[in-house]
Amino acid sequence: MLKNKNFPHTYVIVFYIIIIAAILTWIVPGGKYIQETVTNPDGTEITQTVYETIVVDGVEKKVPKFEYVDHKVQTWEVFAAIFKGFEKQAGIIIFILMVGGAFWIMNSTKAIDIGIYSFLNFTKKLEKNKLLNGIGVNNIIIVLIMIMFSVFGAVFGMSEETIAFIVILVPLAISMGYDSITGVAMVFFAAGLGFAGAILNPFTIGIAQGIAELPLFSGIEYRMFSWLVINFIGISFVLWYANRIKKNPQKSPVYEEDKYWHEKNKTEDQKIEYHTPTIAWLVYAFIALGLIIFSFVIKENITTVISIGEGDTLRSIEGPFLPIATTLFIISGFFSLKKSVHFFNLNLLAFTVIYLIIGVMGYQWYIMKIATLFFAMGIFAGIAANYNPNKITKLFIEGAKDIMSAALVVGLAGGIIVILQDGQIIDTILHYLSGKMEGLGKVASVGIMYVIQTFINILIPSGSAKAAITMPIMAPFSDYIELSRQATVMAFQFGDGFTNMITPTSGVLIGVLGVAKIPYNKWVKWILPIMITLIIVGFLLLIPTVLMDLNGF
Repeated sequence: MLKNKNFPHTYVIVFYIIIIAAILTWIVPGGKYIQETVTNPDGTEITQTVYETIVVDGVEKKVPKFEYVDHKVQTWEVFAAIFKGFEKQAGIIIFILMVGGAFWIMNSTKAIDIGIYSFLNFTKKLEKNKLLNGIGVNNIIIVLIMIMFSVFGAVFGMSEETIAFIVILVPLAISMGYDSITGVAMVFFAAGLGFAGAILNPFTIGIAQGIAELPLFSGIEYRMFSWLVINFIGISFVLWYANRIKKNPQKSPVYEEDKYWHEKNKTEDQKIEYHTPTIAWLVYAFIALGLIIFSFVIKENITTVISIGEGDTLRSIEGPFLPIATTLFIISGFFSLKKSVHFFNLNLLAFTVIYLIIGVMGYQWYIMKIATLFFAMGIFAGIAANYNPNKITKLFIEGAKDIMSAALVVGLAGGIIVILQDGQIIDTILHYLSGKMEGLGKVASVGIMYVIQTFINILIPSGSAKAAITMPIMAPFSDYIELSRQATVMAFQFGDGFTNMITPTSGVLIGVLGVAKIPYNKWVKWILPIMITLIIVGFLLLIPTVLMDLNGF
């Protein structure tokens, strides 16, 4: 107990890492890969890496051109880095505050509580089925939820969006007899498994293969196999842990912290009065009219192309997704209002998620539009519950205040990346590590690439940014050591995925833990065994990419 009390606060840990990063700028020389701006025939400009030709054993090889530079060592900048970190992570910070405020309004209407109670009652009915009861209804629920979020991670790179679902899944997990870690695992860990075993993620696989000049999403068969293996291991671990906690809740490392969620769930004992205010029908009519105009009248929205990829997308589905979703909302909204405003708000939440998926996959929405979507949901839920404007405002401020600590630590974590970038040592570290691969065998080389990508991911958790930084160097270097570029992409994919779930520089991770009220040190202690296992499995899955004749490799 004393050890836990003396463990540094999350803010302290992040600030220590900022100081360590600054110290590294005094030890590691500055350097950069040379880049140039090229004008395309259509007049657009792009920045690309400059290559130089060297001769090795009489054979010409192209390698990225690197040069050491005089860089500015970081001293007092550790304090400025915090300010810059908040600027850099402003989008995620605002996203967290807006979603937190919106969900606080939604929670106050008791809609989510009723949804959880209804869901738990439904599962109790399923337990009467001998077959399902033998397997474990709760096990089936956990598996289905995790597979759903893993698919989201694998297909469109769900990451920041998971923060919004923590507010739903953690109380659900607590109500099912588990703990907040189980709730986080069901959404964030599951999406992380999908992200690591990406199948069609345009932000990692799409960008990496594009830079490596490979056909978009080629090699999908082996990536699908890898996704299945990774998810089998990850979900099995969560099931083992969840059942262990259900048998003895005091074994949870967050047993004390979860008292917060148990207090919030005490509303279950309160009698909720089911009713439908007249204003709720007006809200329903207003939303329905807006969605009809948005989905049926605006011509470009009548048919939506769900694109998996960027540029010359190889896979896409075309259909009237928005009109279908709007029609379903109009029907389900009417019947939910006939029951109670609580079910209407629950229906509003469900369709917010549906429109989020359509928006992300069909219209490339990012955190601004997603935050706007949830913000609108909170406002409409409050109006439907017959709250006046002052009460809605007060609830929103309370929600933003409750989640403020999570938003603050995201900004602090952004300071780490600022120090490393301003100190110009990231390219130097990458150049040094890549040089160590010369003369090694193919298995060792792909393993070193994997280690490099894993290490870089701790410093730069953004998959798309890391692909843009590392793949222009790694792709031609793989030709130099006669390694498949597809294997290089796989090394990037695994290296980019697993440590996202543990690195303190990840604003998403810190945001998730802040919302769930889980201390960073306890999360690390929980996830470290499965993280080490997954990293080892990732290396084992890379071996066939260099030793076997796989399609696309």
